[in-house]
Amino acid sequence: MKVEFHSGVVDKLGSACGFLRQAGEAGAAVTVCGDGATLDRLDLALWCAEPLSFLPHVRLRPGRPIAQSLLVRTPIRLVERAEPPTRGAVLLNLGPELAEHWDGYERVVEIVSNEADDAAAGRRRWRHYVQRAGIELVHKPRQAAQ
Repeated sequence: MKVEFHSGVVDKLGSACGFLRQAGEAGAAVTVCGDGATLDRLDLALWCAEPLSFLPHVRLRPGRPIAQSLLVRTPIRLVERAEPPTRGAVLLNLGPELAEHWDGYERVVEIVSNEADDAAAGRRRWRHYVQRAGIELVHKPRQAAQ
């Protein structure tokens, strides 16, 4: 299993959109986990970021069922609580805590902003991953040009 930390990010949602665009171009299915407000902002950003290059995605809300036919065709799922992966093996965590069922994915991507609270939460998650056997932990600090 591989866990990537993208740290010191200035624009967390912008970085998430960029990651999702690359994953979409590669044909990957991605589960994005975070709190409701963050996912609502990401949902809007995915609709508005680049009008000519829409990324198919669905915002799953607790207690609101979605047609199975839509889920099968949609590569990006925005969820507040991750479920064990059924397709695709990438989990993008935008939340402050470990995502549920993170260890069922082949690849976990953590985007950590340069804000103090988010950076501290990211360090706690990093320490958790370090203690787990069999994890390839990769740190990708923010590039100077970002």
